[in-house]
Amino acid sequence: MHLQQMAFQETAEYKESIKHRYKIEAKNSELKNVHGYDRAIAYGIENMQIQGALAIFTVNLKRIINLIG
Repeated sequence: MHLQQMAFQETAEYKESIKHRYKIEAKNSELKNVHGYDRAIAYGIENMQIQGALAIFTVNLKRIINLIG
């Protein structure tokens, strides 16, 4: 399995996708560290879904404002 992973990491597909990973990791970090997505505020899956939707909405809204301004 380790050899298969090493072989995959040498492919062009992997090298192309890894170039964009830092962008995704930066957004995940912002959600977790700035907008509280690392910890549930209230109990229940519905509340966590609402919290997640609001956090993602906030990050997207910040991006839209930055792109406009």
